[in-house]
Amino acid sequence: MTTETEPTSHAPGPVEIALLASVFLVAACGLVYELAAAALASYVLGDSVLQFSTVIGTYLFAMGIGSWLSRHIERQLPAQFLRIELLIALIGGLLPALLFLANAYLPGAFRGLLYGLVLLVGTLVGLEIPLVMRILRRHVVLKDLVSQVLTFDYLGALAVSIAFPLWLVPQLGLARTGLLFGLMNAAVAFWALWLFRHEIRARAAHAASAVLVLAALLVAWALADRITTAAEDRFFEDKVVLAETSPWQRIVLTRGPQGHRLFLNGNLQFAESDEYRYHEALVHPVMSAYARGGGAPRRVAVLGGGDGMAVREVLRYPGVQQVTLVELDPAMTRLFSSDAALRRLNADALRSPRVQIVNTDAFRWLEEGIDMFDVIVVDFPDPTNFSVGKLYTESFYALLSRRLSASGFAVVQTTSPLVARQSYWTVATTIEAAGLRTAPYHAHVPSFGEWGFIVASHRPFTPSVTPLPEGLRFLTPQTLPLLFDFPADMARMTTEVNRLSNQVLVHTYETEWGKVSK
Repeated sequence: MTTETEPTSHAPGPVEIALLASVFLVAACGLVYELAAAALASYVLGDSVLQFSTVIGTYLFAMGIGSWLSRHIERQLPAQFLRIELLIALIGGLLPALLFLANAYLPGAFRGLLYGLVLLVGTLVGLEIPLVMRILRRHVVLKDLVSQVLTFDYLGALAVSIAFPLWLVPQLGLARTGLLFGLMNAAVAFWALWLFRHEIRARAAHAASAVLVLAALLVAWALADRITTAAEDRFFEDKVVLAETSPWQRIVLTRGPQGHRLFLNGNLQFAESDEYRYHEALVHPVMSAYARGGGAPRRVAVLGGGDGMAVREVLRYPGVQQVTLVELDPAMTRLFSSDAALRRLNADALRSPRVQIVNTDAFRWLEEGIDMFDVIVVDFPDPTNFSVGKLYTESFYALLSRRLSASGFAVVQTTSPLVARQSYWTVATTIEAAGLRTAPYHAHVPSFGEWGFIVASHRPFTPSVTPLPEGLRFLTPQTLPLLFDFPADMARMTTEVNRLSNQVLVHTYETEWGKVSK
């Protein structure tokens, strides 16, 4: 009986270096597929924390299954490794494109396909590393083997975790990012085919399989824009005229019978046909109330609202000297200050000399700044996840209170008091917990239905009945006070304060709007 002898320690040779390089690529590719699936899940299903948590948990569980299954692979290790690489290259590389298409053409199957693909890819990735380690044992002593493999594995994960949000997705988009790393997995398979050419049986069949996988990925790369455009055209109904993925969100602009519509992560932000109702209701109650109190507001801050529509309404007041727009995503302010069609929609507001654009997190901006403002317009997306939900907490409104002048007014867009009644009044309760007075009101916006807003201030607020700026299409001095009247089905209810430590608003919002979508 023969026994396998332990190799002696020595400097890594070409085979070891090549195998360790493959570990780096394998780790990078696996993490990309995991991140792409989680990002797409957050775009489609909302609540990014929940989606990332469940996708990552499922993926890690699947890797454990793959590692356990690897014990049953005993022969032809290089050939098995090559086959696994080709499967990962094909399935993982196409994963984002397949999910895009599923969301558009089979929305009911999206969740099942998402977790099915994550389980499959995770299992295959879990098979890879044990096989590489067993192949490397021929050349590397055990004490060096584990440390070297894990080092390259973690380095690959680190590289991708930085590159994915900062470069890969913004530059390539999710579909091409998946395909790029699928091509990397295919490259590892070709390398394995050459490196172990003397050990692999039926080399011609393996080579043909590798060529077919490579060809499929290259064809998908060439068609990536058409795939995502077709999927989004189907999902959004109207023609997609602009689509961009930033590190923070998926920005899609469509054009149809009702004009342009903006979607962020699949959620409608405005429709050209009736956005004037929303933005007039958002801005003019507080601006006109301040003006009635003795002079127009001179310093105004707009938090969120990177499309420039709220800024457009603020600039109707000639007494305004400076508007500070705080928008996290520079892609939004760049698009709406450079694209001709979008500049027309916001009346070139973002190019006004009175407007200063600050691309940063609004929470941090309030925390670090010292400037005071006469009016603050808070125009964030709805609290669909915890990263946005923090902007609806008592801590956020306490910071807002510090930056609002004693005679000033702030206004917060606050979801629908009809569809999400508890969510709406949770925001009111939270603002009051931060020491501010509130004046809730609502307006009908056809694209959204009945929509809510809340005035926050240090002093009592009374709706203005004085003349409003010229050119408004919705509000008049007679109709403005009527917005503050609530019927019985939208009347105030007892709610809990939304804090950073509990984020109850995100859960409430998801429950209330989830009932509508079912």
